[in-house]
Amino acid sequence: MRFSERYGYKPVREIIQKDFISQNLKTEIWNNLVIFIFSRYTSILNDEIDYIPHSNLEILVIHLWRTFFNETVDTSPSSLNTFRTLIRNNILQEFEWHQIYSFIEAILERYPHYGYHESTYFKNEFINALNQSLQEENSAYRIINDQIIEITSEQEIQSIEDALENTDQYSGVQQHLNQALKLMSDRQKPDYRNSIKESISGVEALAMQLLEDNSIPLGKAIPKLRSKYNLHPTLMESLNKLYGYSSDEDGVRHGSPNSSTVIYTDAKFMLVACTNFINYLIEKTKAQN
Repeated sequence: MRFSERYGYKPVREIIQKDFISQNLKTEIWNNLVIFIFSRYTSILNDEIDYIPHSNLEILVIHLWRTFFNETVDTSPSSLNTFRTLIRNNILQEFEWHQIYSFIEAILERYPHYGYHESTYFKNEFINALNQSLQEENSAYRIINDQIIEITSEQEIQSIEDALENTDQYSGVQQHLNQALKLMSDRQKPDYRNSIKESISGVEALAMQLLEDNSIPLGKAIPKLRSKYNLHPTLMESLNKLYGYSSDEDGVRHGSPNSSTVIYTDAKFMLVACTNFINYLIEKTKAQN
């Protein structure tokens, strides 16, 4: 992870890759196309290695040429190397982020035929590999039922961005949130358990500053915050349950000898939930000042 990411200088939506595709992810997408589609070229003409007509890629190429590129079928490329170079340049350099995802969907509409059982297996293998790349690069999207589906909403990202901005005057809180984001999104070695710990610690740090008590734990701070700022009891009870989850779940706050079962979805949920509470608490305190 680069310096700018570690210290919060890279936009959240680029770290999570919402409406954005990094060069690393573009490269991964291209590599999957090479491994699972282009390298599996076969032709009924045994001596051909570059001819698209009469090959297992013919229907796919014509489909892409006609429906995605909006070109006439009589101008469809016949050279596999020419077509592959075109796709490579588009994926890595020319396409906008949304065009890349539309292109993947177009491929899934006419995935190359290898025989019934083989085609289903190879297509699922391709989808699994792409989803693995999307997950490893923290993309906000996944392939579900042959479509690119958003799994991280604009509202979730906005909550994180707002919290990072709102906590400018609460440096300790901001540090916890940046650390939670860093641990969750580390490409090489994500640490979801400690990301959850940092998320709830951000709320706890804010509570300490609002109550002017640097030693009070969040469990004891919640009723005092509720009383001092006239906060809704149901909302504060939900915060208390989040705190309880972070204390009980797989040794998040207190350590565990077992391997962690916490996954990206858990860490992302906790970060979004905690930033929502932080934004809520800050806005409530502003209203009463």
